[in-house]
Amino acid sequence: MSTSASVDAVGPLVVRSTPIADPGALLDLLPADESLAWVHREDGLVGWGRAAELTCTGANRFADAADWWRDLAVHAVVRDDVDRPGSGLVAFGSFTFADDGHGSTLVVPEVVIGRRDGIAWLTVIGTGITTMPDVTATEVPPEPVGVTFADGPVDSNTWQGMVAEAVRRINADDLDKVVLARDLVADLDEVLDVRAPLTRLAAQYPSCWTFHVDGFFGSTPEMLVRLERGLVTSRVLAGTIRRTGDDTHDLALAGSLARSSKDLEEHEYAVRSVADSLAPHCTSMNVPETPFVLHLPNVMHLATDVTGVTGVMKNGANALTLAASLHPSAAVGGTPTRDAVALISEIELLDRGRYAGPVGWIDARGDGEWGIGLRSAQIEGDGTTVRLFAGCGIVADSVPADELAESNAKFIPVRDALA
Repeated sequence: MSTSASVDAVGPLVVRSTPIADPGALLDLLPADESLAWVHREDGLVGWGRAAELTCTGANRFADAADWWRDLAVHAVVRDDVDRPGSGLVAFGSFTFADDGHGSTLVVPEVVIGRRDGIAWLTVIGTGITTMPDVTATEVPPEPVGVTFADGPVDSNTWQGMVAEAVRRINADDLDKVVLARDLVADLDEVLDVRAPLTRLAAQYPSCWTFHVDGFFGSTPEMLVRLERGLVTSRVLAGTIRRTGDDTHDLALAGSLARSSKDLEEHEYAVRSVADSLAPHCTSMNVPETPFVLHLPNVMHLATDVTGVTGVMKNGANALTLAASLHPSAAVGGTPTRDAVALISEIELLDRGRYAGPVGWIDARGDGEWGIGLRSAQIEGDGTTVRLFAGCGIVADSVPADELAESNAKFIPVRDALA
């Protein structure tokens, strides 16, 4: 385990949040450099600059980050005239899927603009009193140039062989489910300005959470956990079918998805995983007996919203520690989790980085929202290479060709945003 932290100057952070007039589309406010985003429909948070930052690695990365955040928040001098989740001191974060991954981070911006339920605010964060900046839309970002796509180090045929091996292990009673991921590499002629794909993702997938933290961006349909003044919510997605674009046919497909024994089995594992992980933190819980079908532009998912009430969180627990207790869920790892993650490490041949890890934000009260980093990509190197990720839940009757088709459907949001 290694952890490093940096703050631009010595002394506690000084934070001021003040209400502002509606600033318009939040993503239009982002500058080209050091941008951060978490946007859902018209609401969310965007930020830029770095007042403080933590990077951490290893199995204790979540605990290290929670301790660092708690200490930073305790010593901060905060004037918050908004008093909404996400106002005051806030950090954006993204964590690796694997314990041995590199790149888990919490970033405290210098400027944050938020909007929630029709109320907008501006937050400035630094080591002294800062003049409140003007809030205006920036220039239109340039579109990606000369994008070409190719399989990552593991080609499609090899990946299907991995799926077949996973099915063999499952049928040998080694485990119930495992999630296997693959990547697609995009090469560009010019450095990517992430604001362009972010804007496109937010417009095309408004019901998802569009995010960007430290070069990791995407639009996830899955809320790992939201904590808001004692109320916990987690959206579980597992079981997927691709849309055709024909409304009548898609309605029939939705019905078949809702009746599919393979997909219902996969979904049940994921819901049970989340409910079992949240139960120790909640005084009461609601776990629906049957899922609903979530319709997205490119796919449909079986979905369940698990909710709970925490009462008083023990030992200073917060949204980040809840996220840590849920990761990795069956939706991105498998069941039993320990066995599934071990099999992933053995046969997947992919460094997931922050794909399928928690991504989101936390405020000084401990409230926050953490999604699962799905439908996502990582900007690499000099900014002209982007790795796209997709994964599929493999169970006993999974068919490798069908899983490949599902993974291709899951590439579509980011691929279209770049193309």
